[in-house]
Amino acid sequence: MQKKYAVVTGASSGIGRAFARQLAGEGYTLLLVARRRERLTTLAQYLKEQGCDSEVFPADLSQTSECYRLVDALADKWIGVFINNAGFGDCGCFLDTDEEKELEMIDVNVKAMHLLTKLVLRKMEEQKKGALLNVASSAGLIPAGPYMAAYYASKAYVASLTQALAQELKEKGSSVYVGALCPGPVNTEFNDVANVEFALPGIPAESCAAYALKMMKKRKVVIIPTFRMKAAIFAVRLVPRSLYVGITGHQQRKKLGHGFQNKG
Repeated sequence: MQKKYAVVTGASSGIGRAFARQLAGEGYTLLLVARRRERLTTLAQYLKEQGCDSEVFPADLSQTSECYRLVDALADKWIGVFINNAGFGDCGCFLDTDEEKELEMIDVNVKAMHLLTKLVLRKMEEQKKGALLNVASSAGLIPAGPYMAAYYASKAYVASLTQALAQELKEKGSSVYVGALCPGPVNTEFNDVANVEFALPGIPAESCAAYALKMMKKRKVVIIPTFRMKAAIFAVRLVPRSLYVGITGHQQRKKLGHGFQNKG
């Protein structure tokens, strides 16, 4: 029998690593994708000890050529699940933040996500089955995020694209699933990379991944863990956009006041 693969990008830490650990118990062979080979190797060894086969695929997905290299490596594999998780953020006044870091963020959060979504969905359509989850953020469901402007905008792209694709697949009667995970704060390395500390307490990455997999099996398109974040997103419909953006900016600015400024 042909192996069934689950592919996880950004698998070396945080939510990606949590997804890999949990998918390992569902009979998939894992293909682990991230920039840091040593971390992927450590994770692969852990999965081996749990009785799961896995392969490591070091790649810098900010490079378009690396996205194509990944897809080429999947050509002869049957992909049951694809977790499009690679991404990062940054915090600070837009006039002061590092433009090179922001452009790399767009390359990963938007361009790589877009390209991998398109090419993997095509493959899944040929298979006539498969599930693809784009890891967005609750930030992508909020009108705008002053002091994390580029990050919020990048995740809004992920959320919008995914919902559109889900409707297209539904209208053509496809059995392929696509959804967007939109969590609030999660306890990962995100804070360190983004130079930010969230006001709300984060949830464990394992809990976030477990909830997402549960909702994927129910074919939920927009997945928002925790009642608190669901309520916050629902409030977007009730509060004028300008007021909501102002409140968001106020919360972000408080973080800057405590020294969480961009480090470039």
